[in-house]
Amino acid sequence: MAARSAPDRTTILDARALARALQRMAVEVLELAQGTEDLVLIGIQRRGVELAERIAKLIEKDEGVTVPRGALDITLYRDDLETVGPKPVIGETRLPGDLTGKHAVIVDDVLYTGRTVRAALDELADFGRPKRISLCVLIDRGGRELPIQADIVGKAVKTGLGDRIDVLVEELDGTDQVNLIRGEQA
Repeated sequence: MAARSAPDRTTILDARALARALQRMAVEVLELAQGTEDLVLIGIQRRGVELAERIAKLIEKDEGVTVPRGALDITLYRDDLETVGPKPVIGETRLPGDLTGKHAVIVDDVLYTGRTVRAALDELADFGRPKRISLCVLIDRGGRELPIQADIVGKAVKTGLGDRIDVLVEELDGTDQVNLIRGEQA
């Protein structure tokens, strides 16, 4: 029987690199939305909400206007809800009014299979009909199961099946960092 090695942890973004990525993403959001007039940032619970808040503050600092933002909890819209357990923990969904005619930018920490984004799109449909929906993610790790791609990516990282990406944010974790944890090797 072969010995198994422990998972290998690599920091792919430290605090400074994460800050630079968010600054770049904020500029790209502004360019994609052609300004702030109809812009709404919507973070997916958990860490997407904090990332959306930071991007909004960066845009507000540069543009001098308040960017409406909200939070989506997609738990009840998941296509694998039965695997979550009998009493799923439901977070807050909070949107800044009707999204009709707005450019809604969904913000998430990691894009992997695309199923979280599909659930977010389903939920957004309950809040109006935006003129455009864009996707902004800090990390795109590949491995899509659905035909979904991000419009704005902070960093693309190739990962394997047993790998995991951990995004840590100061507001929740006490530090800003993104780690790639390689799965156990036989």
